[in-house]
Amino acid sequence: KALALKPDSAVAFYNMGNVLKERGKLEEAIEAYNKALVFNPDYADAHNNIGNVLQDQSKLEDAISAFKKALSLKPNCAEAYCNIGNAFAAQGNLEEAIIAYRKSLSINPDSVVAHSHMAAVFADQGKLEEAIEAYSKALAINPDYGDAHNGLSFALLNVGELKRGLDEYEWRWKSTKYISSKRHFSQPLWDGQKSLKNKKILLWCEQGVGDTINWASCLPLVTSQAKHCIVECQEKLVPLLSRSFPNVEVKPENRSLDTERNDFDSPLPMGSLYRSFASEVSRKAKADAFLFPDPVRINFWRNRLISMGKGPYVGISWKSANMSAKRLPNYASTSDLSPVLTLPGVTFINLQYVDFADDLSKIQNELGVTVHHFDDLDHYNDLLEVAALCAALDIIVSTTSAVPFISAGVGTLTKFASWKQSPWSNNLFNPVGPSVDKFERNTWQSWHNVFHLIAEDILKLSDDWSHQ
Repeated sequence: KALALKPDSAVAFYNMGNVLKERGKLEEAIEAYNKALVFNPDYADAHNNIGNVLQDQSKLEDAISAFKKALSLKPNCAEAYCNIGNAFAAQGNLEEAIIAYRKSLSINPDSVVAHSHMAAVFADQGKLEEAIEAYSKALAINPDYGDAHNGLSFALLNVGELKRGLDEYEWRWKSTKYISSKRHFSQPLWDGQKSLKNKKILLWCEQGVGDTINWASCLPLVTSQAKHCIVECQEKLVPLLSRSFPNVEVKPENRSLDTERNDFDSPLPMGSLYRSFASEVSRKAKADAFLFPDPVRINFWRNRLISMGKGPYVGISWKSANMSAKRLPNYASTSDLSPVLTLPGVTFINLQYVDFADDLSKIQNELGVTVHHFDDLDHYNDLLEVAALCAALDIIVSTTSAVPFISAGVGTLTKFASWKQSPWSNNLFNPVGPSVDKFERNTWQSWHNVFHLIAEDILKLSDDWSHQ
């Protein structure tokens, strides 16, 4: 309507751009902002929002140019400094990001977004105390800011403050960064304190398959107290968890009748289990194997491996189904894996479950190494059989994905290559146990040293086995 009344209105085109951006129509939003600039070339807010759209499109250099233009026209624009800080952070230019956030906060000290985003960059730099301080400043300004609570929880957990970190983790549902949605039942959530004697509890999954497996390590603690335990999880996990926990009723997640259900007394999201059993978890550190695939299938895979050649048999995985920009530092390239892949006398098995064909060809062509792949195994969906294969292997080398959680769960020797500054880099959210060796790299380091150390470990184990 505004454009119909005044078709040369920069403000009207700017507002249209904002609406289009909110609707996800990014190209049309940029077109509207550019029309606003035709009528007012010095419209700093339009340049700033063009930068935001370009960043949403991962066009970081173009976004930075747009933010710089906005700042040249409006030097005291705290929002533009914060936005350019976000773009620098996405590029990995962490010091530049901190400088930009500090400038933003010098103009607007009460920006919870700038404090929170700066805290996240501090965490990426391994400066966890500074991250905790910055998150705390954001929460002093706005105690209900979910993103700051969520970030603070990980920073606290990663410095070993388990109780406070797990308390903060309960804010995850209020965070814009959390990918799961809360379920709503007529029954109140279990508070972790009330007795479960003669009670039925429903646990539902959050996040990905690896997370569900990780939290499932707490199920014996639940079943030791509750009369009956129902677990609703990803459908492909039902066979594995049902076999591993025969006294638990494991079902595919079904949200259709949540408010009408009466088959349990209390529900709880699985991500809250550690808070409910904090003292037990902190003492035990999930030491024992807790996933139990069919022994007949383990023997099948072991015999199949033996028929392929000499061991040791080493499974490898290097990336995830979720390769978002924020998660990329968790993952390695096939070139990074070369110290392991060039080990002599090792039979390698692919455990990658998505986008692996080109990588396997590259390994063959560049290194002359065959990584065997079982075409008859559905690595993505048949997790009970994947667990049996993992149990048959001698060693598994993996970055962050479902694979090391399955491997640790079945008790196979696991060489876990981890990004140290990951929010999840702590003993509660990483695969741990007597079978897991963790090898970490910092944000500012390559993966080379990690996989070199893993290769040395495997070589030593191979020597030990050959002398037994």
